[in-house]
Amino acid sequence: MARWCYRHRLVVLLIWVGAVFGLGVAGTAAGTDYANEFSLPNTDSTRAYQLLEKAFPQAAGDTDTVVWKVDEGSVRDESVRSRIEPKLAEIAKMAGVGAVAGPYAPGGAAQISENGRIAYARITFTEQANGVPKDTIENVVETARSAERDGLQVELGGQAIAKTQDPPAGIAETVGILAAAVVLFLAFGSFFAMLLPLVVAVAALGTGLMTIALLSHVTDLPEFAPLLGSLIGLGVGIDYALFIVTRHRRGILRGARPEDAAATALNTSGRAVLFAGGTVCIALAGMLVMNMRFLDGVVIATSVTVVLSVLAAMTLLPALLGLLGMRVLSRRQRRRLEATGPEPLEANGLAARWSSYVERRPRSTAAMALLAMLILALPVLSIRLGATDQGNHRESTTTRQAYDLLAEGFGPGFNGPLLVVVANGDANALVSKIRTTEGVAQAGAAPASHGVTVIQVVPTTSPQSQSTDQLIDRLRDDIVPASGAEAHVGGVTATFKDFAAVTGDRLPYFVAAIISLGFLLLMVAFRSLMVPLTAALMNLIAAAASFGVLVAIFQWGWGTELLGVGKEGPITAFLPVIMLSLLFGLSMDYQVFLVSRMHEEWVHTKDNARAVRVGLTETSRVINSAALIMICVFSAFVLSGDLEGAMAGIGLAAAVALDAFILRTALVPAAMHLLGNSNWWLPAGLDKRLPHLAVEPAEEPEAGEPAPVVHGFVRDTDGAPVGDASVTLLTKGGRQLDRVTSRADGSYTLSVPAPGTYLLAATAPSYGSRARQVTIEDGPLVYDVELPEPSEEGADEVDAVN
Repeated sequence: MARWCYRHRLVVLLIWVGAVFGLGVAGTAAGTDYANEFSLPNTDSTRAYQLLEKAFPQAAGDTDTVVWKVDEGSVRDESVRSRIEPKLAEIAKMAGVGAVAGPYAPGGAAQISENGRIAYARITFTEQANGVPKDTIENVVETARSAERDGLQVELGGQAIAKTQDPPAGIAETVGILAAAVVLFLAFGSFFAMLLPLVVAVAALGTGLMTIALLSHVTDLPEFAPLLGSLIGLGVGIDYALFIVTRHRRGILRGARPEDAAATALNTSGRAVLFAGGTVCIALAGMLVMNMRFLDGVVIATSVTVVLSVLAAMTLLPALLGLLGMRVLSRRQRRRLEATGPEPLEANGLAARWSSYVERRPRSTAAMALLAMLILALPVLSIRLGATDQGNHRESTTTRQAYDLLAEGFGPGFNGPLLVVVANGDANALVSKIRTTEGVAQAGAAPASHGVTVIQVVPTTSPQSQSTDQLIDRLRDDIVPASGAEAHVGGVTATFKDFAAVTGDRLPYFVAAIISLGFLLLMVAFRSLMVPLTAALMNLIAAAASFGVLVAIFQWGWGTELLGVGKEGPITAFLPVIMLSLLFGLSMDYQVFLVSRMHEEWVHTKDNARAVRVGLTETSRVINSAALIMICVFSAFVLSGDLEGAMAGIGLAAAVALDAFILRTALVPAAMHLLGNSNWWLPAGLDKRLPHLAVEPAEEPEAGEPAPVVHGFVRDTDGAPVGDASVTLLTKGGRQLDRVTSRADGSYTLSVPAPGTYLLAATAPSYGSRARQVTIEDGPLVYDVELPEPSEEGADEVDAVN
């Protein structure tokens, strides 16, 4: 397929351009129909909501608030009333506004605080917040704020009002793409190579978002689904293309024709991308275990973007590689390739030195990495799930100011009233019991409708306080059952408390499901028990550390105002499920890319130390580059204007940073060095029963035994590695068969034409030479060479051989 797309590049490009524009036109014409349905089946808050919806259908529109405060005097003063009342009347006449209930109307005295300095009016729109036109909301805000003067503060709060504070659409994505472009240019040094992953990701993201918009008409998708789709789609889209382009460029630099290099890149890294995309979708599908309907929409939206990202990497990318040809390299690389020929196969540099260090000191490396992760994970022990509200917005926003004014004038619990919905029984008696309940500031019943009475209960504590949670339990467990009435406790605060409880109960099953599925996939792919077990443990460690960072920032408040994300509070109840799905999927990506290269080397040499060393050397740079891109993309979602989006962005950015720079670069390879050959052990009986699903391409040589090689290290007499040593394999008659230069860590690999007895010679500047006879059988031979000082005995053995 890669060669077909490469050769028919114009056809592939036309198909993709047609898909992007076609879906764009269809999506724009159809619009969106997102459903913010967060109810949970078989919970008390859901039963309350269902009764409310049936008894009070006229209250379906979004209700927002206008709050004003005077520095001196009272809001009842004529000078204040004459400014506020006309504005409220003007708002009531606007299209899209159903009703305005102010404190100056009959029966509105309760909307004025006890000290008379704060008052509020309720604005009920004819639609829910996501259905109210933004122009209408902006007119409401502008009209209300125009009543301000010195000594009179006017603020507005509510879900519809919050829409006016959202930054322009696409800001987070644009910033993430620009940051990714910088990282890609530094990694590739080529403008055209930098563009490739960006074009692929943008094409996949564009088609993905339009597809999500169309799907919103046929299934329930939450309003934040496109944001999460953008977050995951942009990250994996760039990363998948990055892995393939890196392998393609390496092939050209090593002498392959561009078409052959593209085919090889898609047959190696492309297979890993396909497998990695599948693991991400499986991790996302794990959310279905939670049995929360709105999460089903999240699974659909995010999986669509991942699938399209994989499809773009497998089809659009080889077509673009065909268009660029040699221009995928920088001018300097092309000139060097023409002047000096292909690069050697051996990798040197910082990555090789670090890989050698991990091999020499696996215990200390693993201990330091594990200690760092455990320290970062400590805050997760105090995690508290709940709801964020407008009290968590930035201090500069009008919604936060309105929230604080209402709390100041009417008590901290006023912003999150509980709704006790009475279907049968004496509502008045229940009101009397609730008013005397500990933690209740006030309670009052509204007129009954269709046999249903709603009691509004204002707690003495804020919606995010643990005392409010205790009040909900008290009402449900003691007060309502004792009254004999059929009643249910609902409202936003109670709903999110139920979310937190359900999430906590089902989370172990969810984690077990995605870990089990990931374990089975990796076991089948790498024919090993220890590789998937190591991956599962590392994923759990990464999750704990990333949630520790999330708790420290958003729950403890370490830097929330500095980041511009508002005030600290509990972690949104459904966020752990979404984050864990994304985190496990992305962690599996990096595990697949790292271990697939190790496994490829293990198949060739059957030497675990070399497999781990080479795998880390050749993939660490691209994994770190991919991680930097992910961190930039995810961190940019702090600018999305959505607190849950900011939480997910910061949490995933921290998770990717820890996963790539600590786990995959240090802890995983150190653990694999310590485990040795047991990394690749699989019981023979299980091996026969498992299906074969290879991440690496089939070997070109005949099936059976791996090609014989001799490999090892060149060291001096003190055991220090000797780099740039010349290592030669000769026949017993002195004919040269293969010659390589040792890497920075002293490692070398020589190809052997067939089993037999040969001469192995090594020499290096400032050292003596040494030659030994080696016998190589069917498998690889590990042979370390010790070079003496020039004055030592035996330092001129190679001369004698020659």
